[in-house]
Amino acid sequence: MVQVKDPLFGPGTTEGLQAENWLSRITQDRRPEQQAAIRNAYLFAAELHQDTLRSSGELYILHVLTVADILADLGMDTDVLIAAILHESVVGKLTTADAIEQRFGAAVAELVKGVNRMRFVDELNDNMTVEESRQRESLRRMLLAMVKDVRVVLIILADRLHDMRMIKQMPIERQLRLARETQDLFAPLANRLGIGQIKWELEDLSMRHLQPDTYQSMANLLDERRVDRESYINNIISILSKELEAANIKALVTGRPKHIYSIWRKMQRKNVGFEQIFDVRAVRVIVEGVRECYEVLGIVHSTWRPIPGEFDDYIANPKNNDYRSLHTAVFGPDDKIFEVQIRTQAMHHHAEFGVAAHWRYKENSTAADSDFDHKIAWLRQIPLWKEEASNTSDFLERVKSEIFEDRVYALTPKGQVVDLPYGSTPLDFAYHIHTELGHCCRGAKVNNRIVPLTYSLKNGDQVSILASKEERPSRDWLNQELGFLRTSRARAKVKQWLRKQDFQQHVHEGRHTLEREFKRLSLHEINLDHLAQQFKQESVENFFAAVGRGDISVRQVAQLFNDQVFTTQEHYITAKPTVSTSTGVSIQGVGGLMTEIARCCQPLPPDPIIGYTSMGRGVVIHRQDCPNVLQWQNENNERLIEVEWGANRNDEVYAIDIEVLAYERKGLLRDVTTVAANEDINITAANTLSNRDDYTARLVFSIEVSNLNQMSRFLAKVDNLVNVISARRMTPHSPK
Repeated sequence: MVQVKDPLFGPGTTEGLQAENWLSRITQDRRPEQQAAIRNAYLFAAELHQDTLRSSGELYILHVLTVADILADLGMDTDVLIAAILHESVVGKLTTADAIEQRFGAAVAELVKGVNRMRFVDELNDNMTVEESRQRESLRRMLLAMVKDVRVVLIILADRLHDMRMIKQMPIERQLRLARETQDLFAPLANRLGIGQIKWELEDLSMRHLQPDTYQSMANLLDERRVDRESYINNIISILSKELEAANIKALVTGRPKHIYSIWRKMQRKNVGFEQIFDVRAVRVIVEGVRECYEVLGIVHSTWRPIPGEFDDYIANPKNNDYRSLHTAVFGPDDKIFEVQIRTQAMHHHAEFGVAAHWRYKENSTAADSDFDHKIAWLRQIPLWKEEASNTSDFLERVKSEIFEDRVYALTPKGQVVDLPYGSTPLDFAYHIHTELGHCCRGAKVNNRIVPLTYSLKNGDQVSILASKEERPSRDWLNQELGFLRTSRARAKVKQWLRKQDFQQHVHEGRHTLEREFKRLSLHEINLDHLAQQFKQESVENFFAAVGRGDISVRQVAQLFNDQVFTTQEHYITAKPTVSTSTGVSIQGVGGLMTEIARCCQPLPPDPIIGYTSMGRGVVIHRQDCPNVLQWQNENNERLIEVEWGANRNDEVYAIDIEVLAYERKGLLRDVTTVAANEDINITAANTLSNRDDYTARLVFSIEVSNLNQMSRFLAKVDNLVNVISARRMTPHSPK
């Protein structure tokens, strides 16, 4: 559930502004000179803002005081609180950073200037027509500002949290823009910094406005069971507390708060219903030390039966934001499932406050500094990312990959932990270790077993890279559909290597790559000059070179053919031969007639097509180069009529035949069908023939696809299977 602290003051009014009470609360446990500085900042801000209102209708002074209050709850230092109180005054040009420096010191002034540099976010909210490149550059600027002082982003997060709490006061368009940006950028940042207290609230508030129906449905599911659930949890707490007391373990056992967005995400990720989410009923156990954590785990598992596969040890393997805890799910009384989280007080503190917890200890101890530097080490790498990225688009992709996504932790042969984005491959692992190792990578072993380079690494996997002496990155590695590389850093390294090759080599590689793709798809009579113009290339040779360098991907080329067909016409024909009626083809300008795909040539957009009027079957659709059609044309057959493809409907598919040539091996048919299943492609028929003389096999499949892009992806993956010589779409002219 969204947890919102009671507002300090009523929005849009100074009535009830109890400044002394607020000052007393926010300055408690601070030294007299710090209390005086905060009071001075409040008086200065109150004088500057007076009764000016924000676009939400709220007084500026109330906003900045609430932001400071949020930061005080995080335990932030005095400089941050003063900067929070004053940050809007510089943005609104009511004073200058120099004036703030003279009155409050250089540290506060730098924080205020940092916040001011990051105010581009409001500009993006107010103007959604800003080009994407400007948004990317703005994100880059923000992240680089964070490197200098992470406290700047903490102020921005608190500012955003209060905006989200007051979002109902804003126009509906601004509400949606603010909520979308919060969900896409600010909540992931709070998560990466480990500030769960802010992360959960930002996520729930965003979902409430972006998906109101889903949010309300989830809230109703929780409310309907609240009384029973609370009674059940109280019973669990009572039982567990007695067991811990009997074992002489001091612990605080509480019910864990539920967050709607996290429950919904888990339902989507696991593709399960609400009843199958184990942590809707949950308790949290907080103990004194790590040893007690595992002792409590043993007591929980001896008291209730654990669920296999539902135990996570984030103490031994912390998350990327340094979150540490034990998670387990068990069958409780009445066989109802509930989750238990076990952690120390320090772990709990860091789970709630993340890097903000650093300032709680800063004045009293220097021991926390090394831990703090470790937690924000990823921030220190951002300037390097900027140098490695060829443009802001690559930089943004790197940011999303490295910061805003789940992580996986793999091991080198010597036991060193390597932190990678979830879904990374051994090839990503190799490039993370060293660029040259990635360039020379030819294979990999995971847990002493050879795996394909497209294997998705799992937590705890030990990876050994098999390398050659020669650097030979493949252009296929850049094809995201093939799944060789997950991280943008590795792709950037491959692109850099490819760019270093000479122009003619690029031309040769690009021509070869495109010819291979066109052959796979059985696309003929391609107008290369027109294709080069579509990609804004001055010549066909430059177009080939761009493909060879990796600047233009095969996927983009295939997608262009798909777009030209699927977005310009009216209807597509339904490709199942047994269909008796169809509205999927335009026949001499008239749609809605009964049609059928010809079995002899099996046309597929964008193949040139022609219709043949048959008795009882309606109009049969053939390729224009079908041998039967050519014969009818020679006979001047009047049954031939003009037809054209139309716009795709989501429920329509196309039946085609593909041919796979390979060297014979066990499991070949299984591997092809596995690729088809992974690509959501239905195989309607299969025929295999082995040649014992040369140990080759010819496999012919009838499959159903939705578009060219899906077929291209499938053929490319099949073509990369072990022992496969070629994979292509069959046409009437294909050799049998």
